[in-house]
Formats: sequence, C-alpha cells, structure tokens
Amino acid sequence: MQIREMEEKDNQTMEQIIKRSLESFDLNIPGTAYFDSQLSRLAQFYKQQTNAKYWVVVNHQDEVVGGVGIAQFGQKKGICELQKLYITPEAQGIGLSKELMKVALDFAKEHYTYCYLETFKKLQAANLLYIKLGFQQLEKSLDESEHNACDAWYIKELS
Repeated sequence: MQIREMEEKDNQTMEQIIKRSLESFDLNIPGTAYFDSQLSRLAQFYKQQTNAKYWVVVNHQDEVVGGVGIAQFGQKKGICELQKLYITPEAQGIGLSKELMKVALDFAKEHYTYCYLETFKKLQAANLLYIKLGFQQLEKSLDESEHNACDAWYIKELS
C-alpha cells in the first residue's frame, strides 16, 4: 500500500468510495459529505485552497482504496479540519485509516494549531481511532460547521 497526494484521475473512485461507505451506514442524507458539491472534483477542490491537501492510499494494483483530507475550518485562524476519511470495506482493519491520519496530521502541524473533525457516533471504529490518536470529544460542533447531520465532534491540539 502506498499513500500519495490525490490526482484528478482519482476523483471518480474516491467519490464512489465515500458514497458507498455512507450508504452502508444509512448516512446518505442531507448534512453529510454525501451531498458536498465538490465531491466529484476533490483533487481540484483541495488544490485550490491554501494549506489544504487530500491524500489517497493505493493498493499494489495502483487502485485507490481510501483517502483523507485536511483543509482550513471555516474562517477560524489556526484550525483545520480532518475531512473525508474513508476506506473501502476490503481494505479496512489493516491500519490504513491510522496511516492516512498520520500523514494528514503531520501536514496539519505545519500549518495549524488545532485539528477538528465531525463524525457519527455509530461509526464506532472511527470514534475509537480518533480518541486513540489524541482527539478530545466536544459537546457540540464548532460554529461554521457544514455537516449539520453529524452527532460527534472532536478536536486535537497539534504540537
């Protein structure tokens, strides 16, 4: 497995991974990444932003099996958001989410003071990973949140 920056050729595959994952948890609802306008052009979206990147993990056949992004959160200085962390079912359970998060958080440390993320309580494996990596659970979302369907929020001081 290899982690690299996302390229335009990866857009369609990553969009399908995200949508299928959300559908598998009945989370293909408004207020989730499922309806993000930039979902079909993630590579371009992240390249257009300052201090933002999206990475994909590819298997030995050079097929994309997951990804994660970092971008500034709203207008808040010093706060980034860990975004769109998704792995195909076939590639889950072997530590790829943790590896992707390590790459994303190392990048985030260079540009931000805090990293925020939004998720769902029912995504238990993800929630456990966030806590294991030092994220603190919040009572509510930060202002400017775009994903109002989420019901779990975390923040981590980057140092």
